[in-house]
Amino acid sequence: MTVSPETGGQAPRVSDAYRWTQLAVGVLCMVMIANLQYGWTFFVTDIQKTFGWDRAAIQWAFTLFVLFETWLVPVEGWFVDKYGPRSVVMFGGVLCGVGWVINGYATSLTGFYIGQVIAGIGAGAVYGTCVGNALKWFPDKRGLAAGITAAGFGAGSALTVAPIQAMIANSGFQAAFINFGIGQAVIIMIAAIFLVGPRTGQVPVPVVSHNIVQSRRNYSPGEVLKHPIFWLMYLMFVAVGAGGLMVTANLKPIAADFHIDKIDVTLAGLTMTTVTFAATIDRILNGLTRPFFGWISDKIGRENTMFIAFGFEGVGIYLLYLYGHDPVMFVILTGLVFFAWGEIYSLFPSTCTDTFGSKFATTNAGLLYTAKGTAALLVPFANILQQSSGSWDGVFLVAAAANILASLLAVLVLKPWRRSVVANAQIETQDAPAPRSAPAV
Repeated sequence: MTVSPETGGQAPRVSDAYRWTQLAVGVLCMVMIANLQYGWTFFVTDIQKTFGWDRAAIQWAFTLFVLFETWLVPVEGWFVDKYGPRSVVMFGGVLCGVGWVINGYATSLTGFYIGQVIAGIGAGAVYGTCVGNALKWFPDKRGLAAGITAAGFGAGSALTVAPIQAMIANSGFQAAFINFGIGQAVIIMIAAIFLVGPRTGQVPVPVVSHNIVQSRRNYSPGEVLKHPIFWLMYLMFVAVGAGGLMVTANLKPIAADFHIDKIDVTLAGLTMTTVTFAATIDRILNGLTRPFFGWISDKIGRENTMFIAFGFEGVGIYLLYLYGHDPVMFVILTGLVFFAWGEIYSLFPSTCTDTFGSKFATTNAGLLYTAKGTAALLVPFANILQQSSGSWDGVFLVAAAANILASLLAVLVLKPWRRSVVANAQIETQDAPAPRSAPAV
């Protein structure tokens, strides 16, 4: 087997400054793909007005984006684990630009579906690589590192909320797709040049404490897929992810259905329309929550943090159901919902790597990340439920209940089960024969 110079061999410990530089480059790449998911909601109503298509049919383009962003990450992660992150991120950047350019020229639903599939593959290559790289570089601060990296994706579109809407209003949504698509792709490809993965010896050993339980055994992707605790985490990821994706894809349509999308809201001395204010605040809080709860999880444990965050999310969605028709409350409550939702993208990768080891971290975390794609399948059905009932009430109530269920599973099932799995793996590792007595592979 050929070992990449970026990923194989022994090397001396690197400085913390070098590790943080790698993290910063990954964050920049994540910022550049953020609009592909979080900017989509600004295009939906204009696409619908231009072509007259059913909203649920248009939102299948968003679902396809998320499916291909997530379900191919394990494949892309395999290339990263074997050859390093640079070429995979550069490849992803190209596809991100191509996908949005196709959207800019599309005149049929099929055209948008194709554009979103290509953009999704590209975004997944960038996202999975950068998160996996962070998990490998920071075994001593895994929750924080994954959270900071994921924050680039969660908050990365905050600064472009107003510019994208302005370009859509002044030049049309097609121009916004093309110009932002090309610009973001170019920056990703330049940043990719500086990305490398850690070699053995360059990073500290995994941290083990009373609250942080980390395995010293490295599970292969095949072993992970056969382990039932992986599927529990997968189910929880889907339960929490679906509600946030539903709000992400339908933020503007929900506000429009509530007839508050164009009403001005003033908070903290700032005045914007409800949608613009909500979208800006949501992106910022969705980014801040990832390193915040990642850092918290490094202190009090992954499952305890899940219980707090998922419960908070469930309550936030229920309050949105009760008070979301008020413009000010809509801005505040959607912000709370995103603050309690975005942390899944730091907590689940960290928990996965804590449980199954860091050697195949990119691939294994990618396998769990496909749960986001599964959750995205529920987004069009949320639109169908809303259209059939004429209200978002049922959608909000189901999403709130799913989050409460996930919060309880975290402490009542996942926490004790994961401790048992890691303890058993430790015993297996200690009882394993020495490498020199093992048969050659």
